[in-house]
Amino acid sequence: MIQHALPTIRITYCTQCLWLLRAGWMAQELLSTFGTDLGEVTLVPGTGGIFTISCNDTLVWDRKRDGGFPDAAKLKQLVRDVIDPDRDLGHADRKGDKSKDPA
Repeated sequence: MIQHALPTIRITYCTQCLWLLRAGWMAQELLSTFGTDLGEVTLVPGTGGIFTISCNDTLVWDRKRDGGFPDAAKLKQLVRDVIDPDRDLGHADRKGDKSKDPA
């Protein structure tokens, strides 16, 4: 019997830039949203200003390419689009929501 492998997330972050907490927070956001629908979320230390996020070996975010860091809602949408495009993310999917995080 062939089992369907669960999606994997890989977050590569720059240790020189001290982005471990940011990477950890993004991993936590993904795990809290997708839970057991994910097979694993891996944090990979790197250098040279790297901050990339891939899902099933598909690059969904690159700090240098995409200009900075994604907010949580955008990251969840990007991952959802790879693993389950029909999934409703609730408030993170509301179009035209102009509210900003005050922090």
